[in-house]
Amino acid sequence: MEDVLTQGSSNNIEYGNMVTATVYSYGGKSVCFLGNANSSSDATINFQNTQYKVPAWSVSILPDCYTETYNTAKVNAQTSIMVMKDNEANVEDDSNTLNWQWMHEPFVQMKNGQVLGSVSLSVPQLMDQKAVTNDTSDYLWYITSVDIKEDDPIWSKDLKLRVNTNGHVLHVFVNGGHAGSHYALDGKYQFVYETKVKLKLGQNEITLLSSTVGLPNYGAYFDNVHVGIDGPVQLVGRKDNTEIIKDITNNVWNYKVGLHGEHVKHFSADSTNGWLTNGLPTDRVFVWYKTTFKSPIGNDPVVADLRGLGKGQAWVNGNNIGRYWPSYLADENGCNSTCDYRGAYTSNKCVTKCGRPSQRWYHIPRSFLRDDGLNTLVLFEELGGQPYGVRFSTVTIGKVCANAYEGHVLELACHDNQVISEIKFASFGVPEGECGSFQKGDCESPDALSVIKKKCLGKQSCSVNVTEKVLGPTGCKVPQNRLAVDAVCET
Repeated sequence: MEDVLTQGSSNNIEYGNMVTATVYSYGGKSVCFLGNANSSSDATINFQNTQYKVPAWSVSILPDCYTETYNTAKVNAQTSIMVMKDNEANVEDDSNTLNWQWMHEPFVQMKNGQVLGSVSLSVPQLMDQKAVTNDTSDYLWYITSVDIKEDDPIWSKDLKLRVNTNGHVLHVFVNGGHAGSHYALDGKYQFVYETKVKLKLGQNEITLLSSTVGLPNYGAYFDNVHVGIDGPVQLVGRKDNTEIIKDITNNVWNYKVGLHGEHVKHFSADSTNGWLTNGLPTDRVFVWYKTTFKSPIGNDPVVADLRGLGKGQAWVNGNNIGRYWPSYLADENGCNSTCDYRGAYTSNKCVTKCGRPSQRWYHIPRSFLRDDGLNTLVLFEELGGQPYGVRFSTVTIGKVCANAYEGHVLELACHDNQVISEIKFASFGVPEGECGSFQKGDCESPDALSVIKKKCLGKQSCSVNVTEKVLGPTGCKVPQNRLAVDAVCET
């Protein structure tokens, strides 16, 4: 087949309405493709004295120009519906409630004009974040000071700080206090943030923390894309309805890479100093949380449910399991109950999870967990949240669905420790709908359900040849029957 496609000549046959047949020939052999580029209408064509049905927006492959071996709209595949099961290791001893410890992440970075801790760089300009951090942390501190005198034109009680940034998240601190935070929306990482600030006569400390949530590592000139605070950075006052600006873009900026907790490794399972057990703060920025949990029983994948938290990072036994941001919700509009992948792709096609976070469950590899004893979960909460909703679960298959067209094999499989306990739906003919919402069509084999039950119930997996000989005659006047099955998996 490869020689025919790479060395042969091709010929197109047009059937109209965007339906074509392409024939590749070489050395006395031929390979054929039937294509239907119409996004809504199925096509039935007579090709070389044989009738074929080509669904809308699909391609059929005929390696011998006679037998259809594959069609892009007739993929025979299983859909597994996963379910979360509570951590039974905690249920056994009634210890579902997690005991939390905590400590603050300091955001005071300057005292009496001196920067606290190790400074990576001090220059009179705003630097590209990725150039300074060198991919060692999501966080970069921009620290400077501003002297305000009583005769300074900017001096007033109505002052704002205006920051132009290309970072994903920006936190502003003035004189040791949190003045505000903002993050980019809808992938528009370049934004301007203004927040009211309270300055004093004399020296004022201004600290900006730029946070990223992963950077692109592909595409033309991706390394030249500026990340972080690029300015201008301005103090803005108003007098007599006139805006007065003091530009501090070219101040001497001191740069510190990473969080204090990252440097001293609060995320380590061996971290014991400084953790508090009383007065657990919630909905507060820059807090480290720590708790312990037992390894879930069995071999199923383990996940942490981080609902209730804002944004940050998580570690299990010192291993980073990723960034989390369950407080960032998708737009509530744009989702439909049905999905039609036919037609050209757009970012709005088949949108799901409207009004919900992109992720809530975070995988914990079994290799990160201890076989005996307790595991340690550490969270750095950046935006403010509540850890009380955190739970640990295992992931298993709750239900399986599958489609297979006549002439193919339908296969169902549960996890190794499960069996197929119930066949909720089975129809061979012209069933309609999708996994979870299958419905019988106008015609079907009356024997299909009993055949599937006999072949599959009580087994971890099963396979069925999709033919009328096995499943019974359908009486459907269609080029090709289809089998749809919906089954339940249980331990």
